[in-house]
Amino acid sequence: METLSAKPDTRNVSVTPRPPKKRKQGLWQSIVRQKYLYLMSLPFVIWLFVFNYLPVWGWTMAFQNYKPSKSFSEQKWVGMKNFVDLFHDERFYLVLRNTLAMSILGIIFGFIVPIFFAVFLNELKGTAFKRSVQTVSYLPHFVSWVVVAGIITKLLSIDGGIVNDILMSLHIIKEPIQFMAQGKWFWGIVTASDVWKETGWNAIIYLAAITGIDKELYEAARVDGAGRFKQMWNITLPGIRTTISVLLIMSIGHLIGIGFEKQFQLQNALVTDYSEVLDLYALKYGINISRFSYGTAISMFTSVVSIILLFTANGIMKKTTKESIM
Repeated sequence: METLSAKPDTRNVSVTPRPPKKRKQGLWQSIVRQKYLYLMSLPFVIWLFVFNYLPVWGWTMAFQNYKPSKSFSEQKWVGMKNFVDLFHDERFYLVLRNTLAMSILGIIFGFIVPIFFAVFLNELKGTAFKRSVQTVSYLPHFVSWVVVAGIITKLLSIDGGIVNDILMSLHIIKEPIQFMAQGKWFWGIVTASDVWKETGWNAIIYLAAITGIDKELYEAARVDGAGRFKQMWNITLPGIRTTISVLLIMSIGHLIGIGFEKQFQLQNALVTDYSEVLDLYALKYGINISRFSYGTAISMFTSVVSIILLFTANGIMKKTTKESIM
């Protein structure tokens, strides 16, 4: 008698599929797959390395008594002597005061004015008029500080200067004021000149951010009875908060590295105690007096403090507003 073997019933048995094997993509596979992107970015990486990282080697001069006639191995190392001399120089603290004063004024006015200019410009209805105003506003950005300094000097001149003429015609003053010869006016002149020159240009990025705000938010606000100022305060400004935060962090990072072009062009011998900033101070000692190591120490101090300010501002903004650049 034959024994029949029963076959198991597999109709109700679920078979679990095997998970697909994960592709092991190494660094070289990723480079090969995105080789064209890497090739496109290579020139910019080289440019960044040559002009931003390679010069950092020059910071070694801050720890030497650098002499151009000697090779690197023949230089005399002096340790922190140049930094000790820097922090014992009374002129350094005067220059630091000028730098911080003009930087803070620049952040208060040069940062806030472009924001409100962009917001109000966005509210203009006439497209042609809006574009005309925007074009006229950012054209001064392309004017050299040499030309701007000449214009400002002429406007504030006591001999035919339009500012003194207007003030005298309104009987605000009895005799012309020598604005360019009094140090107490210098910080305000530099700030006002910079605001006039850069407001239109700095407003472009805010205008671009405003265009990304959903138009339905404005329509809903109008339905609820919100006027233009309420729309600007409750929709436009919150909508560009991220852009404002990022640019504010970057501005704080440049708090003591404000350059020297405008101060150099607008200064004169009568206002040196108010016009000299850290970059001019470094230029004076590093090039004019040939104290290369001392000038390098000043520039190194500026760079290190700027990095500390950048990370500090980024950390504070990240904790308070959840916005950061890194």
